[in-house]
Parts: sequence; structure tokens; C-alpha cells
Amino acid sequence: MKAEHGASGVAPFDTGLLDRLMEERGLDLLLVTSKHNVQHLLGGYRFFMFDYMDATGLSRYLPIFIYRRGHPEFTGYVGNPNEAYERDLGSLWPSHLDLRARGSVDAMRYAMEYVTSAGIGLSSIGVEAGFLPADAMKALQDGLPAVRLTDCVEVLEELRAIKSPAELECLRIASEGVVDSMLATFARIEPGLAKRDVVEILRQEEVRRGLNFEYCLITAGKDLNRAPSDQRIREGDILSLDSGGNYRGYIGDLCRMGILGRPSPELEDALAAIEEIQQLARRPIRQGAMGAEIFEAVAGRMSRPCEGKLSFVAHGMGLISHEAPRLLDDGPIPYPAAHRNRPLRAGMVLSIETTLQHPHLGFIKLEDTVAVTDDGCIGFGDAARGWNSLGR
Repeated sequence: MKAEHGASGVAPFDTGLLDRLMEERGLDLLLVTSKHNVQHLLGGYRFFMFDYMDATGLSRYLPIFIYRRGHPEFTGYVGNPNEAYERDLGSLWPSHLDLRARGSVDAMRYAMEYVTSAGIGLSSIGVEAGFLPADAMKALQDGLPAVRLTDCVEVLEELRAIKSPAELECLRIASEGVVDSMLATFARIEPGLAKRDVVEILRQEEVRRGLNFEYCLITAGKDLNRAPSDQRIREGDILSLDSGGNYRGYIGDLCRMGILGRPSPELEDALAAIEEIQQLARRPIRQGAMGAEIFEAVAGRMSRPCEGKLSFVAHGMGLISHEAPRLLDDGPIPYPAAHRNRPLRAGMVLSIETTLQHPHLGFIKLEDTVAVTDDGCIGFGDAARGWNSLGR
């Protein structure tokens, strides 16, 4: 098969770092199939036709990024025939392009065809086990039975952990867009509006600001149920909006509070306590600080007696939620806290969130996004941290 060639042949990521990470785990080759990691390795490219849905015909769209350790010039990409439009625009940098794949199995076969035709001696291939369909995995196992297959998700997480200036800018735009959308939504809320109608307003506001709306968890009044529903907003109700909206794939995930009326002193105190924890968590964040220091900073405040359930979470943010640095192994999403006792590095991005589920006041939460710097941290979308008035 005659190879096609991409636009530049220059990798948009740190190949030296990736080579070291692969060597540490004994990986000769990567076959990357998750859309977020393919996007990162292609320098921000994501094929527009399957940005929302992967299914097509009886199979699915499966992009495959091929990387050989120590040989970025060997890099290949297997994609859909309609990606020829993007190839013609110069959107694809790998030196080898195979844009024939109509489904998952043929995508894997074309990837193996390139690997075997190059005559590379392989002992171990890294794959993303959670992002590789069973039929494509079987095709790989049958085609290269002597090669050891190893999950490479953590390798790619480490590669993505430190964000470039362009990535930080995407996260800033996403975060500020989400908070601006929440403020616009708060202003449009009137008594009698249903929770699902509020979420639709927020969706419109995020789209208006150039974001892709992903979700909104919403509570109203003293109810702790966070699903959009027909529950109506009433005078005096508090409202929490916890929304994820992304800009070019990078997630803005924040939570802000509103109230239809005036907050009571008890509500003022509750949100002030949450804000205190949020600010305490930021104090140790800087280049070189250990991830554990964030939790140590809030431990004293979290241990005070409190009516209701008070919880604190800190995790990495970027192309996905809960990516590296992974700081807790007892949070809502189970994974090992691999970075808790390792130094933070400038360019890492964290989500910090404190939640109070109070039996009489309701659901009260702040969630912030901060970027680690050499001497501290910068908050993205830091506005509207108090009780925001609902309605005009």
C-alpha cells in the first residue's frame, strides 16, 4: 500500500517525554484509539463528522494513532475516508495516513498492515483497554499473537498532565464561558420555571458563547435531587448549577449558587464556610508542592462539627474530567491517587470542589478550576462566588 503523507511531519507534543514514559513501561509501540488522546496527539484535531456520535452502519468510527518509541518519523494515523477533506486542509501531521477505515475491525487491520509492512520487531504494544472495542481487540490479538498487549492509559495521562499555553487558554475560555452562562441563566429565572427549563436556558447560553454543552446537575430548594426535572422554582428557593461545557474539547466544569429572594444569615454562613475551604485549598498550590498538601490545608476546617454532609474533592482537569494529576483514591470516581505524594508542576490544572448537603438548607456547592503556576495558582472563571440573585 502506498502511504499518504500529512502536513508537517512535526509532532505537536513532547516526543522525548513520551519515549521515556514508554521505555519505563517497556512499550515499543502505541495504538491510541480514544478521541481525547487522539486529539491531543494530533495537536487539537478532532474529526467533525464523529465529534458527537461514533456509531456508523453496523460498526463505529475508530481513529487509530500509531506511535513507535524513538521514531516519531514513523507516526501513522488511520481514519475515515471523509477525513480526506481534513487531510487536504493540512490538518493531519503524521507522515503516514491511511483514510480507508469504515469500521472498527478494518481500522485495526489497516493499522496492523502498516506496522507489519514496516518490518518492525515488536514485543509489546500499548493500547487503551477502556477505549478499544472488543472486535478490534480480537483482530489485534489474532493478527499479532506473539506481541504482549499492555494498557497505556496512564502513559498518555502523564503526557497530557502539563498543559501547553494554548491548552490553558482553551480551559480559561471554557471556564469563563460556563460561569458567564450561569449568570445569564440566573437572570432569566422566574418563579414557576421548571428545573429542566433552567437547564435548557443554560444550554442555550453556553452554545451562544461558543461552548459545547455537556451536562448540568441542578438542585432547587431543599431537594438534593440533581437531575433536570419538572420540579418548579419557587420564591425563596436556592439553586445550584453544576455544569460542564467544553471549548475545543477542553472542559469547563464549575458550580455556582443562586437564590430567588434574599439569603438568610444561615445560608450566608454556609456558603461562606464553603468559600473558606475553597480558598484554603488554593494556598499550598504551586510548582513543587505535593498534591497531599491541598488536603492537609483543608483538613482542620473539614473536621469541624457540621450539620449535614460536607465533602471536599480535588482532581485534574483537561480534555477529560478527573485526569492527571490524580490526587484521591476515595472520591466519587475510583482510581489510584498516583500523584498525591508527587510534586505539582506548573501547567497542571485542578478542579477544587466543596459540597454541603444540608437537611434544612439544601444543596450548596462551589466548584472552581485553577491552573498551577511557578509561585501559586490562577483561577479560571472565578466570578460569581456568592449568592447570585435570580431573575431580573
